[in-house]
Parts: sequence; structure tokens; C-alpha cells
Amino acid sequence: MNKRHGTARLGTTAAALCAVALVGATPALAHPQEGNRGQDKTVTLNADLAALNGSGAHGTATVVVRNQKILSAEVHAHGLTPDAPHAQHIHYGDDARNECPGLFDDADGDGRINTVEGVPAYGPVVLSLTTTGDTSPASVLAVDRFPVAQDGSYHYQRGDMNVTRVAGTGYAGGEGTPKQIADAIRAGEGVLVIHGVDYDGDGMYSFSDEGASELDPSLPAEATDPAVCGILR
Repeated sequence: MNKRHGTARLGTTAAALCAVALVGATPALAHPQEGNRGQDKTVTLNADLAALNGSGAHGTATVVVRNQKILSAEVHAHGLTPDAPHAQHIHYGDDARNECPGLFDDADGDGRINTVEGVPAYGPVVLSLTTTGDTSPASVLAVDRFPVAQDGSYHYQRGDMNVTRVAGTGYAGGEGTPKQIADAIRAGEGVLVIHGVDYDGDGMYSFSDEGASELDPSLPAEATDPAVCGILR
């Protein structure tokens, strides 16, 4: 399957499916309360991005948070599927562990972590790091607005992104407010995830041995599985 054709389809019906799937998982763990922690502070957070699913990719990220806004976000990623778009997001959930997933999150035992299996670790999407336009979870798979890894790398920078209300991120899986979410990211509970893994090394997102995406069976798992992850601290 041509990778450009396949990923373009992700931005339509799959986007809604992905948003529902990400919000739906609610493991019962820590419950930080909404309070006054750092509400009016400007905080700079950094993440070392490490490979997931044997992608071999890596990178760094820097995010500056003030009140309920991301003043700036930079992502420098390398070793990704070349010349393909890579969805990237900041995740957070009050009921999540707020960390990168491990093989113990591999619920079906197939040796890889798909997007939904990672939700108990990193939580739902709270910010879509698109290149233009909307940055809310509604753009979770707006692949035509995510960075393309020219020769396997990209350098992303964008500013002035508002944190919005997000279902499934609050206490007991309820709706998280912009203040709660921004405070949690400031406190080091945000996780940055980049998606897209070329498992079979054919240079495109194809229906390899991993088969279809759990988000939409008409899409390859390679296009939606997480490739890189790091905690913003």
C-alpha cells in the first residue's frame, strides 16, 4: 500500500475512532487533585524520546507551559519511517500512570504495543502537535497536518497552543479542565508520543505481519502504533 494514500485515510473516519479509543481506557491509579500548583508559572519541560516497538527512533522535546497555554513546543526526532507523516501528541490522564508503556502493557501478548494498549501508561491525547490549524484532541489523526520525516528525521516547532477540556482525563475518568491538564503537564505528568512504525522495513506503512490497526481495520497497524515516547519533566 502506498504510504501517502494509506496515511491520508487516517485523517477521516479513523480520527473519530482513535479519539473514542483513547478516551475510553480508565485504569484506576493515582488521582492528583486540581489545585493551585503552578497555575501562574511559566515552566520549561524537556523529554528524552526513546524508541517503542523496536522502531530504533529517538529524539528530544522541549515544551514551555504558561497558565493554560503551551507557549512553545519543539520536537527533534530521528530514525523514523522516512518520508512518511508521523502523528505526535501530548498525553495525560488522571487515571493513567503518566509514563511510557512497557511490554507488560501488551494486553494481547503479540509482542508489540498498539495505541490503545499504551493508554493505561500515557493516558488520552490532550494536545495534537500539528503543524497548522487545530491542536485539540479532535486532530488526533489529522495526518496531513503532522510532520513528515524527511530522510527519517524532522524538526518541529510551534507556539501559542491552548489547552482545552478533554473527556477521560479528569478524576475517575471524568472531564479534565484546561487548568487541571495544564497543571499536570507542568508537574511532569505529560507524555509525548510519536506514532508510525515500519515493522517490515519496506519503506512505507503497509499491512505487514502486524496486520490492521485496532483503530480501523482498513488501516495498517504500522501507521498508528507508537514509535517514540518520552515524559516531559
